Amino acid sequence: MRVLTEADLRTEKIRGDAKEYHVPEGTFVTPSAREYLRDRAVNLKFDSGEAPVHAVMTRTPIKKQGSHTYIDAATGEGYGEKPEDMTHLRGNLLVPKTHPRIALRGHLDGLQARVLLMKAKYKEDEALRAALDSVLCYLRAILGAEVKEERLGEILLFGLGHEELRRMSHNVKEYFGIEHPVPDPTMGEQALELNLLRTQVREAELSAANAFHEGDTLGIIRHLNRLSSGIYILFCKTQQKP
Repeated sequence: MRVLTEADLRTEKIRGDAKEYHVPEGTFVTPSAREYLRDRAVNLKFDSGEAPVHAVMTRTPIKKQGSHTYIDAATGEGYGEKPEDMTHLRGNLLVPKTHPRIALRGHLDGLQARVLLMKAKYKEDEALRAALDSVLCYLRAILGAEVKEERLGEILLFGLGHEELRRMSHNVKEYFGIEHPVPDPTMGEQALELNLLRTQVREAELSAANAFHEGDTLGIIRHLNRLSSGIYILFCKTQQKP
């Protein structure tokens, strides 16, 4: 999702007879840009993207190696069969299902499930659907990095970098024309579901802090922190005046 500002519109010099202004699905339009279009009686339209591609989960088969087909990651003990109370940390390395890394994966899995439900529920809201697509890709990148133990480079969310996300979430008056909103039942389901999603991202961040208490070399805690900023931005957008 790119950001469309009033300055962008002024630079573009929209034709005087224009009735509509089209932007890619998921574009963040600042309050001043919306007002600029509204003052000129130009309708803002979000163009749909390509048909979605459904993700496919794959798993690398474990090579049979007798009594050492599976290895206890903590003790080095070998197993011919995977014990029911253990699960894969990485490859054939096993840990208890209560391991902090496994708990984190559960949180990330739950977040993806929540996002998918929201996408199905609000499928007619093109801008929100595109934003949730970005959130889903972001979550899958985090989960992939955790499972593969690969350090995360900076991932864009809605086309925005980490500093942009932080700045926007801390300066909602400047970007959204509102004060920091306090969740309230009158906001409606969409706003409250986004707020719930934000709190669940926070829970995942705490889970990551517990899993990587000796140091987060993968960058997962930082990325989850910025994801919560991104969800807060979506929440704030629901409170903008039309």
